[in-house]
Amino acid sequence: MNKNEKFVITINREMGSGGRTIGRKLADKLGVEFYYKSVLKGLQEKFNLTAEELEQQKGREQGWWATIKRQLTGAVMSSNPYLPTVTNEADLLDTDEVFKVETEILKGIAEEESCVIAGRSGFYIFRDHPNHLNILIQASLPHRIARVIEKQNISEEEALKVIEKVDKMRENYVNKYTMTSRYDTRNYQLVISMDDINEDDAVELICDFIDKSNK
Repeated sequence: MNKNEKFVITINREMGSGGRTIGRKLADKLGVEFYYKSVLKGLQEKFNLTAEELEQQKGREQGWWATIKRQLTGAVMSSNPYLPTVTNEADLLDTDEVFKVETEILKGIAEEESCVIAGRSGFYIFRDHPNHLNILIQASLPHRIARVIEKQNISEEEALKVIEKVDKMRENYVNKYTMTSRYDTRNYQLVISMDDINEDDAVELICDFIDKSNK
């Protein structure tokens, strides 16, 4: 990946691995925007977007994403990206239309600017992008449980239930829309285990990987 040209970095991560924090810090270091599910959900709700409407808007206006972005409220873009949340049943109900809308939004973003994207099957959506880097952030189960306990102030039993629930939801989502597994390392150029490093170390590792890939 060439960071001197328009690029897309996707980060798939296991809950409790710190992947979303890494995504935010990496985006800050590279001076680009960071996008994740809460932002996309906020976009859809704010503008009541459908895949068909997005296609029409793209046809009418070349810089359609820049227009939408200027209209965004701070609330949509500034929800706390550092804390994982306990996912309820309503949050698990992704539909074909939601996937289509998210795909169009993400492709529109990538056409306009460099960015870092967490989750949302970005590794699949941008598999043919000419300048992309797909990353998987993972960690052992004890590491993930300890992190969720710390961040959410819940018991070990509750943390395990949350992790198992989110793992199943994310894997089902990826299987349904990409016909592959998010754990298949062939989908990524870089896989990082967080057991013995912190988020800042991971960011430095990624930046070093990018720099070396440009040589």
